[in-house]
Amino acid sequence: MPPSAKSISPEDRVAALQARIDEALPSLVEGRSPAVLYEAVEHVLRAGGKRVRPVLLLLVAEAHGASIDRALPAALAVEVFHNFTLVHDDLMDDDEERRGGPTVHAKWNAGTAVLTGDLMMGLSYDLLGRVEGVDAEALYSVYHPMVEHLCAGQALDASFETEATVSVDAYLDMIDRKTGALLAAAFELGGIIGGAAASRRERLNEAGRLVGRAFQIQDDLLDLTAHTEDWGRGVGGDLVAGKKTFLTLRALEQTEGAEHDWFARLVTDGGLPRDDVAEARDRMAALGIFDEAREAVATYTDKAYDRLGGLPDTAATDTLHWLLDRMKARDH
Repeated sequence: MPPSAKSISPEDRVAALQARIDEALPSLVEGRSPAVLYEAVEHVLRAGGKRVRPVLLLLVAEAHGASIDRALPAALAVEVFHNFTLVHDDLMDDDEERRGGPTVHAKWNAGTAVLTGDLMMGLSYDLLGRVEGVDAEALYSVYHPMVEHLCAGQALDASFETEATVSVDAYLDMIDRKTGALLAAAFELGGIIGGAAASRRERLNEAGRLVGRAFQIQDDLLDLTAHTEDWGRGVGGDLVAGKKTFLTLRALEQTEGAEHDWFARLVTDGGLPRDDVAEARDRMAALGIFDEAREAVATYTDKAYDRLGGLPDTAATDTLHWLLDRMKARDH
């Protein structure tokens, strides 16, 4: 007899769900032609990743009584959509590496990257329509607005590069769209599949948005505090690229005079020299910005917990809380 669900640790449950998603993703397009297109799609789907969004969806659905099998197509839809956005993000930013391998436009060309992303977006819609026992319109009523919000967030993020002044509030609004929209949809889709009431679905959506804020601010923080070997990219890359993040915007808001001018080079010069990253880290630490960022991550995560209040006491709920704690404390 297999061990009960309660006897399996949350870490093992998440690992099992990640493995199932990793196995299912490339099989969606294996053997399809023309190879010039589908090889690129399979390249993306085999590239790995934390699979946070689909795992969250599966856990929310299971916490509401749905089986993993029934919710899996929606989880795959969310992950395929997420990877589609990365393909186009890499093209827009001209990034040549993703998850330790070449990006699609670097390995093939820009046209293939556009087509790969387009096909993956269509595949995500097809997958969402495969969920059994659920009104597809209810699912699409969440999915369609998510697409619009995410695209708006990406546009805002790109526009920030040329704006001299961006407030932290404006940055958080951008996060709510670019990062939070898909997480909010993942939470709400899980609730719909599990038969959650409308009032519960609204709270699930809000929980996902708050998790998105925590996730992105933690990402901003790790850009300066992660161990290089775990982070997978150069520490301080956002500073060198002149990106406006929670940390850099708080530094600009808090400082004045010569101290402000030192950080303002992020905007006026399009980034800091690599040799100045260590000093920037020391200056931010002295200003208390790292502590403020950690507090923001904890606060938004706690607010997400509050929105999740009332979930049944199940292994899925325990695992969901464990995963949110793990995301809050992640170091890469």
